[in-house]
Amino acid sequence: MFETIIGLEVHVQLNTESKLFCSCPTSFNHEQNTNTCPTCLALPGALPVLNKEALRKAGMFGTAVDATINRTSFFDRKSYFYPDSPTAYQITQLYTPIVEHGKLTVDFEDGSQKTIRINRAHIESDAGKNIHEGPISKVDLNRAGTPLVEIVSEPDMRSAEEAILYLKKLHSIVRYLDISDANMQEGSFRVDVNVSIRPKGDEKLYTRVEIKNINSFRFIQKAIELEVARQREAWEDGLYDEEIVQETRLFDQTKQETRSMRGKEGAADYRYFPEPDLLKVVVDDAMYTTMRTIPELPDAKKERFVSEFGVRPYDAAVVTATLESAQYFEAMLACGITARNAITWLTVELQGRLSGGMSAVDCVVDAVTLGTLVKRIEENIISGKAAKEVLDYLLANDGGDVDAIIDTLGLKQVSDTGALEALIDEILTANADKVAEYKSGKDKLFGFFVGQAMKASKGSANPNTLNEILQAKLAQ
Repeated sequence: MFETIIGLEVHVQLNTESKLFCSCPTSFNHEQNTNTCPTCLALPGALPVLNKEALRKAGMFGTAVDATINRTSFFDRKSYFYPDSPTAYQITQLYTPIVEHGKLTVDFEDGSQKTIRINRAHIESDAGKNIHEGPISKVDLNRAGTPLVEIVSEPDMRSAEEAILYLKKLHSIVRYLDISDANMQEGSFRVDVNVSIRPKGDEKLYTRVEIKNINSFRFIQKAIELEVARQREAWEDGLYDEEIVQETRLFDQTKQETRSMRGKEGAADYRYFPEPDLLKVVVDDAMYTTMRTIPELPDAKKERFVSEFGVRPYDAAVVTATLESAQYFEAMLACGITARNAITWLTVELQGRLSGGMSAVDCVVDAVTLGTLVKRIEENIISGKAAKEVLDYLLANDGGDVDAIIDTLGLKQVSDTGALEALIDEILTANADKVAEYKSGKDKLFGFFVGQAMKASKGSANPNTLNEILQAKLAQ
């Protein structure tokens, strides 16, 4: 039996307006090589100036994961030669990063938890982007110098499931903090996975393999599973020392395999030394205060939903998993509805009707529309069954006005006692024999009368009002 050892390095692109060491914009998808200047192009004589906003946002992350924020930190130079790095080095933080020794707790479906240690979170500048078009390769330097926070975990995860739970929680936190849009497709949240295995009970750490830049949670999980299977097979075949070497691999989603990219460099290969063009970074009291001031995070919001609204812990975890779903839920509550009904209609009725991985926040039914629909149920204007018809209509017709749809479909409940009394009188008169049987003790016939009344009203009768009138008349 083998044990899997996983550590993660996550590069989070900070959503500052300008780059880390110059005033060039960080906007995505601009014309190639237009967001550049002498500093991010590394022209002679151009010197870096630190972006204070990037520093503040890195510190906010440190607060969120209960880490140490170093009041004095330093930048270091990491040398490497790639076409997308005009400087031939990267400015990063190796020896004294801004954030160290944090932790993040993940929740499992069975209610258990596990705390993953975070070794560090350091600030560094991003590289550019290589674009390969057939035999031609191009370099776009718009991204060069964009501020990143690299979040390095300890090797505390033991399965692909744990790794994905950690990443989703991390993704959620940076979105709640509003320090990054964390868009995986655009490269704002990039993951490097370090994987190794060892026999159960062994404490030794064996050769680790790094899988670079995987851009979806599903692909990350698959890459881990494939790499673990490759390493186990090599061990069982007696080829571990030959086939498992310290290297960087890529995940090929088409072939469903990991394959070798290059040998993995060690710290000595990068020739780290203190960055000569930047002074030490000192966080003063005012900056430290802003770093410690953060919004309500997923765990705190979940606990508040449980204590304030009586939501079940599992349901609270579901709606707080992303910032968008939590905001959707709270916007529904602002319509004046109960939390219980809001949960049901968001997570069961609406989400259950969506396919292809679409979330409620991306569909045509916004929070106010769904909240209004639930409000009409609670006001006894429509029944729950009728509300489902309205929801189906909204999804099929790209949204719409709830009240107008209720009128169009003729779903408004009849609560007028006079109209319902007349309808019930007709039913009781037409079924005098059933009335006699009911009064003789056959109580189950009450459901028969309710069914007849609902049929006669085409489902529009208010059930509560109908039951009250019917009970009164049958008691006469």
